[in-house]
Amino acid sequence: KSLYTPKNAYEYIRSAVQDDLQNNSDKKAGYYENFLNKFEIDKYIETNVHYNADATERERKSRLDEISPSKGSVQEGELIISNGEIVTPEKYKILQSLKIEYEKLQGNVGYRWVLMGKWILLLVAMVLIYMFFFNFRREVLRDLVKSSFILFMIVLMVFTATTISKLNDVNFYIIPFTILPILIRTFYDERVAVFVHVITMLIIGFIAPNSYEFVVLNVMAGIVAIFSLTNLYRRSRFFLSGLLVVITYCITYFGIYVVQEGNLSNIDWDNFYIFLLNGVFTLISFLLIYIFEKTFGFLSDTTLMELSDTNQPLLRRMAEIAPGTFQHSLQVANLSEEAIHKIGGNPLLIRTGALYHDIGKMFDPIYFIENQATGINPHDNIDFAESARIIIDHVIKGVDLAKKHKLPGPIIDFIRTHHGTTTVQYFYKSYIKKYPEKEIDLKQFMYPGPRPWTKEMAVLMMADSVEAASRSLKEFSLETISELVEKIISSQLNESQFEEAAITYKDITMVKDVFKTKLKNIYHARISYPK
Repeated sequence: KSLYTPKNAYEYIRSAVQDDLQNNSDKKAGYYENFLNKFEIDKYIETNVHYNADATERERKSRLDEISPSKGSVQEGELIISNGEIVTPEKYKILQSLKIEYEKLQGNVGYRWVLMGKWILLLVAMVLIYMFFFNFRREVLRDLVKSSFILFMIVLMVFTATTISKLNDVNFYIIPFTILPILIRTFYDERVAVFVHVITMLIIGFIAPNSYEFVVLNVMAGIVAIFSLTNLYRRSRFFLSGLLVVITYCITYFGIYVVQEGNLSNIDWDNFYIFLLNGVFTLISFLLIYIFEKTFGFLSDTTLMELSDTNQPLLRRMAEIAPGTFQHSLQVANLSEEAIHKIGGNPLLIRTGALYHDIGKMFDPIYFIENQATGINPHDNIDFAESARIIIDHVIKGVDLAKKHKLPGPIIDFIRTHHGTTTVQYFYKSYIKKYPEKEIDLKQFMYPGPRPWTKEMAVLMMADSVEAASRSLKEFSLETISELVEKIISSQLNESQFEEAAITYKDITMVKDVFKTKLKNIYHARISYPK
């Protein structure tokens, strides 16, 4: 009547024998007990019931065939749902069933058409991104690292959305898509961040359960995230941005639901908790900024703020060894920052670059006029070509020193380009005057370059030349200031130093006005506060 395992059978036999011996009054019971204790019963127990896999599988299929794969039925011509009618869970199941049956009828041919359509839409989106950068941010296309980062972020977001969409138990709105515009805004500008975010959300809209609702929600939240990050070097801005993203999600979702349903009876209040969690996940971007900054060699505003602190060891050392150069760098930073504010650019980047652009002068500070406080000029005792070599070497030595102290690449680029490929005019002309008969090697008097290729680099080059030249003015008046600015910048334009920099003549005109105004303020200060 019962089914035993070998172990259960053994235990049953032992128990039955013990019970029998206890109830047996025969004098030989003790002898039997000793015999049975030594007797190995388990050697005589054999299984006579075995698992039949084929029979089991046949029985399983037979039982499954008896189960109906569908729940209910819809007659041909029967109305499933009316226009404007609320989609209940039961109606939704029927509609999903209709979708599945339709796709079965279409077969592989229909699926291939759908797939082709998605690839066409994706291609259009990528072409739009390319056209945007080609027309408005061509420097990004020239830089493989910058363009690769944008493509990587787009692919990462699409891949994440695709993965989450396959998990039925995970709410799609838990993915912090606003991380994309925050990261793009950190390393680029607002315009790039908005465009890339909108296009990416349109691509993911093909995957999202409710495309219209998804695109509207995330585009709104992304734009708010971008505009809320005005000062990225302040950590509090990230928390404020996360809070504003949550509020935007909640208000936009509420508005969309009211428009679609016309009441609040069936609103899913759990989504508001999901939006809150989404905002918390957005704070991950603060960590990702550091990771991508090191991986791709970018510069965030937070890092620039740290580098522009004059308490940095390298800047403190320059203030001690070459105080005149340090003051010159501060003035160049002020001029550059004001000018780039006027024409549009990254003020924090150009200020940091200006502070470090002359660090190479720390090796031979006395050879540079701003450090010659005693009036002694060592250039009087050496040849003009040797003087030019010492002056030019401050760029090369500055680059080596920056690399030694592991300054970021964009800051090192300011050191390389702040003289472009100009010549050391004073020593060059003096050499020609002293040795008119000699054949001159122009490279001896020319900076190695390269030329500036961004607005920030071009403005720094102009500010450096103007500020240095202003120190040699014997008469500090509004007229001499204007003449100086026009002369210095015009000479740089004649040498075509800004051909590759995205800077126009209109920009240069505004830069000149800023320099004249700033130097005029210095002039008034000198009159008001004489030595």
